[in-house]
Amino acid sequence: MSAARRLVFVTGPSGAGRSSAIRVLEDLGYEAIDNMPLRLLCALLDNPGSDAPLALGIDPRNRDFSIKAVMDAMGQISAKPGLVPELLYLDCSTDVLLKRFSETRRRHPLAATDRVGAGIQRELELLAPLRACADVLVDTTDRNVHQLRAEVEHWFSPGGQTQLAVAVQSFSYKRGLPRSVDMVFDCRFLKNPYWDPQLRDQNGKNHPVQAHVQSDPRAAEFEAKVHDMVLWLLPAYLQEGKSHLSVAFGCTGGQHRSVAMAESLTAALAQAGWQVSIRHRELDRKKREEAST
Repeated sequence: MSAARRLVFVTGPSGAGRSSAIRVLEDLGYEAIDNMPLRLLCALLDNPGSDAPLALGIDPRNRDFSIKAVMDAMGQISAKPGLVPELLYLDCSTDVLLKRFSETRRRHPLAATDRVGAGIQRELELLAPLRACADVLVDTTDRNVHQLRAEVEHWFSPGGQTQLAVAVQSFSYKRGLPRSVDMVFDCRFLKNPYWDPQLRDQNGKNHPVQAHVQSDPRAAEFEAKVHDMVLWLLPAYLQEGKSHLSVAFGCTGGQHRSVAMAESLTAALAQAGWQVSIRHRELDRKKREEAST
């Protein structure tokens, strides 16, 4: 029997952190939809598709929002086999909500004029029945964004454990640094397989190329230090609330040394239990060029 699919309704007063909570759930692998009309929910669930858990953001700005509509929707979902509806309510004190709106200079969605306080009070009264029946209530009054992330992860990540996805890639310095990379390691000091005619047309995924790179007296120490540093840093990034980390290795052509080192780190991270993916930018580009000819 397959595991039940979680469907988390996320609500709470404007400014309490609802959007931030939805982003955390999305990072945890949830399919996140914000402000979807409730009348479309059944159609969404009836269509075959991903088995990923769902996170649905709802608040009074929804066109067909009402307490009855939300309660009816949760009742309908409870009757469907294989679905587990949950209500996450983000709460916050009125004073702090006023301060947050003052700092961002945003207009409250339920305030027709600049009377933010009146809009906050109206929304709190409107949402009170949902607050009373919430499965999980998180008060963000004294929480920063990192503490909010930790709380949401505690309740909704698999096994209550935070996840950190690590992306490893190789690239050529001749074609420029990859975008949005957290850590870059330069492999151009290592022995270059390109100058061996028998290895030139191979790449760093091949064992002869890897052996050639490892024959450099500096390779083993470099590899060990990089592995130790990355494995040492990952728990710190995790504690800080980071959900994605990108590590890149570069060399002259992006075919040999950087590929070999990226493969090595990926294997070490996978063996240590981290969620890791790998991409070789120049090898992928070469494949596309060959396919188009």
